[in-house]
Amino acid sequence: MNRALLVLLFTLTAWLAVSAQLRGTVIAIADGDTFTLLTAQNQQVKIRLHGIDCPEKKQPYSNNAKAYISSLVFGKQVFVQVKNKDRYGRTIGVVLLEDKRNVNELLLQAGWAWHFKKYDQDARWAAMEQQARRNRKGLWADPNPIAPWDWRARKK
Repeated sequence: MNRALLVLLFTLTAWLAVSAQLRGTVIAIADGDTFTLLTAQNQQVKIRLHGIDCPEKKQPYSNNAKAYISSLVFGKQVFVQVKNKDRYGRTIGVVLLEDKRNVNELLLQAGWAWHFKKYDQDARWAAMEQQARRNRKGLWADPNPIAPWDWRARKK
């Protein structure tokens, strides 16, 4: 490959990596796994957490999951590693706090989310959910919690 093509390829790769990241302040919490981010450019972006699924509104434990994520991110600066967009136009991502803690993982560890294996195959995240289940943390204190995807299917 010639040098100019390599430089162009490197520049494009670097640009794509930067474009797949967002940083901003969380200004609204929709539910346990969705919030609104305000970027430095004053752009509001709906963020949906990748790889997890929290209880739906009006589902048991939904207020707990929402309160927990709110305590972690509301009014704070966060960093979003963008994965893609969903059919509703929300940005799907992994969210990190300024101290580098992973919000997606914190919700799993606290027992306020299911590992959404349909969209994520991370064995560590599956283990985090299993640990929360064993310890009856959060929604796992319920003997028969209903997965959000089952709750949504029942509501149709």
